[in-house]
Amino acid sequence: MVGGGGGGASSSWRNAYQEIANSKPLFVAIYATVFLGIVFSSLYVFSAVYSANSSSSSTSWLSSPPSIPRSIENTRHADQSSNFSKPTTLGAGSLPPTSNPQIMQIKPIWESPPRNTRFPPLKTFRLTKQLVQQRVKDNVIIVTFGNYAFMDFILSWVKHLTDLGLSNLLVGAMDTKLLEALYWKGVPVFDMGSHMSTADVGWGSPTFHKMGREKVILIDAILPYGVELLMCDTDMVWLKDPLPYLARYPEADVLTSSDQVVPTVVDDSLDLWQQAGAAYNIGIFHWRPTESSKKLAREWKEMLLADDKIWDQNGFNDIVRRQLGPSVDGDSGLVYAFDGNLKLGVLPASIFCSGHTYFVQAMYQQLRLEPYAVHTTFQYAGTEGKRHRLREAMVFYDPPEYYDAPGGFVSFKPSIPKSMLLDGEHNLETHFSLINYQIKQIRTALAIASLLKRTLVMPPLWCRLDRLWFGHPGVLVGSMTRQPFLCPLDHVFEVNTMLKEQPEEEFGPAINFREYSFLDNPSLPRHVKESWLDVQLCQEGAEDCGAPNKTSRPGILRFPKRSNEDMFKTTFSSFKDVKVIQFSSMQDAFGGFTDKRREEKFRNRVKRYVGIWCCVENHNPGHIYYDMYWDEKSDWKPMPPQSAEDDHPPW
Repeated sequence: MVGGGGGGASSSWRNAYQEIANSKPLFVAIYATVFLGIVFSSLYVFSAVYSANSSSSSTSWLSSPPSIPRSIENTRHADQSSNFSKPTTLGAGSLPPTSNPQIMQIKPIWESPPRNTRFPPLKTFRLTKQLVQQRVKDNVIIVTFGNYAFMDFILSWVKHLTDLGLSNLLVGAMDTKLLEALYWKGVPVFDMGSHMSTADVGWGSPTFHKMGREKVILIDAILPYGVELLMCDTDMVWLKDPLPYLARYPEADVLTSSDQVVPTVVDDSLDLWQQAGAAYNIGIFHWRPTESSKKLAREWKEMLLADDKIWDQNGFNDIVRRQLGPSVDGDSGLVYAFDGNLKLGVLPASIFCSGHTYFVQAMYQQLRLEPYAVHTTFQYAGTEGKRHRLREAMVFYDPPEYYDAPGGFVSFKPSIPKSMLLDGEHNLETHFSLINYQIKQIRTALAIASLLKRTLVMPPLWCRLDRLWFGHPGVLVGSMTRQPFLCPLDHVFEVNTMLKEQPEEEFGPAINFREYSFLDNPSLPRHVKESWLDVQLCQEGAEDCGAPNKTSRPGILRFPKRSNEDMFKTTFSSFKDVKVIQFSSMQDAFGGFTDKRREEKFRNRVKRYVGIWCCVENHNPGHIYYDMYWDEKSDWKPMPPQSAEDDHPPW
């Protein structure tokens, strides 16, 4: 009890004084010297601890994080800001080398080194056992790695962990640009010595495969330090502290995530290994420093170094499944694998989510579970597609300027007839009718955003059919995909193409855009939320319709349908200072461009924005191209290319 503890402490001090009073002068002097030393030492320690805890937070954009969606917000700590003041020992490069690491100053993650100091020598950032042991908690270290192209992913990864109260993390830097950037942000970082390019490597490229080899080399290096390793890819985020879950399986040598899309359990227990036939995914896996796991890491590394054509994940699956079974026992869900001694567990895909179980199936919601993590797999449009998916889910951290774009924003309320969304069978015809109906509205919104020089907030996109890389009947058999479902933008739109810089003389001005959840994001500043204009479309000639520079009520403008380019420019020039302009609809909102050359450039740009649906079963090729201008072709039908000559986008 607090009271009892306090009484005991005061009693000890009284006894010390009594002993001094009863002692001879020489001993009095000795006692006094010792006592004063204790007092000053205590004051010094208290001052150091107080200083570390009360030090100001980093002034970077990370001090104001967004919340995650309401459906999972309860899995986070209520007071996220308090995590910044938790004292944590910074890793390599945070302080000059010292011969005694135990007297290293304690500093919180995100506290930047003083700007008037020099960047330490590279050798300071070497991965060592000492560095790892400084950072572990309960003998667990959480690690990711990457190059500068993934800096924003890494910052989000770290921020999610610190929001969860976890500081036992390290980031491996594959280039010195990332190393320096993370150091100056106060993120514990070590040098992997990879000397990699700072550019995006691209999935499947030679550099991508090199990164895979770096991962297994890193695992093989850390396990001999005697710590548990939770290894993660940078394109995933933590939504809930995973360490208590992992501790439920102390006998496991390795716990791995998977690409399983069909549930094998409906609670939070491990997936049934007998039914989890999909590939084990090495984007999230936990290793204990056992002899079996060290042996696995060593053999996996040797396999990859001997053949540079083997993809690291395929190699892992091949070697782990060399022997699979029997079960370790009847309850844990663990299985003997690899050499017959390794105890393996498959993390449940419902809560250690892939890009499919989270973004497409929303499996955790349907099963009323709390997700621990989401990994942006099963997605399209490259790194840009991954980033956009995390933004749609409001689990990606962006700087303040992302939420206050120059020129402001334009949005609209999408309109979909109930019959188009829900009636009839879910097949190619009904899917493409639904998508095309939405594409036409988005095309109009893109034109208006271009005219007004505003950033378009995309609407939510509804699909009837799933998108994959192979032929399927519409949704994966056995999965929990609902029809229709809210589908990620990259299912239909080429997000990477939309973000790609194009010459303006050929494609017109760039059209910036934001995710559909943007205006609901808690990181949206108040001055943006409160600067709002609702545009209600009306028939020209109706009362109060089209009166420029007037509103029928504050914050509302009645604007004629089918207005042309000049009408838009003239009317909305009076609202340049308004941050958000929301249209009541995009049906008949725009009558067309006056400048035909500008229209030509616009068409040249946006017709490249849409991608493909994939794929029709038993047909090669089986994909079908979306067409931004489908409505201009009277004979347009959703059909795959009938020949190699026909296999090209509709432009």
